[in-house]
Amino acid sequence: MRMKTKNSIRLSYLLWALLPLAVGGLSALLSMNGMKENELLPQPALQPPGWAFSLAWAILYLLMGIGAGLVQNAEPRGRKDALVPFFAQLALNFIWSPLFFVWKLRLAAFFVLLGMLGAAVWMTVSFYRVRKSAGYLQIPYLLWLCFAGYLNLASYLLNG
Repeated sequence: MRMKTKNSIRLSYLLWALLPLAVGGLSALLSMNGMKENELLPQPALQPPGWAFSLAWAILYLLMGIGAGLVQNAEPRGRKDALVPFFAQLALNFIWSPLFFVWKLRLAAFFVLLGMLGAAVWMTVSFYRVRKSAGYLQIPYLLWLCFAGYLNLASYLLNG
């Protein structure tokens, strides 16, 4: 078995942190025009300003990636299986923005968000089993997804 160096571990954390940021950034880029149009529609109560979404998602993606890095760099016990829900929720996360903003399929996006929440719970538990700190880092994401579910459903009810 090959020994990990400090530099390879640092690079690993950097790559894991950048992965969700890149996926989220690409999804946002593909949905940018729809996001601008959405701002003109009636918004749910408690709707944060646009800049807050960017900041929140950047932080959440970083926490997600750091958690994945902690799992990847942990001892092999359960490590590979714990990353499956990470990729599942990341794929659902990528799909959500185009569904909601580009294709305006707000109800379908809500159900994708529920799947994302389920996958995020699975990821959190899986991460926790490998490295407790990796699981704890996902709690803000779970809370945000609950809030995002409210916003998504309220937007569907307001705008169809």
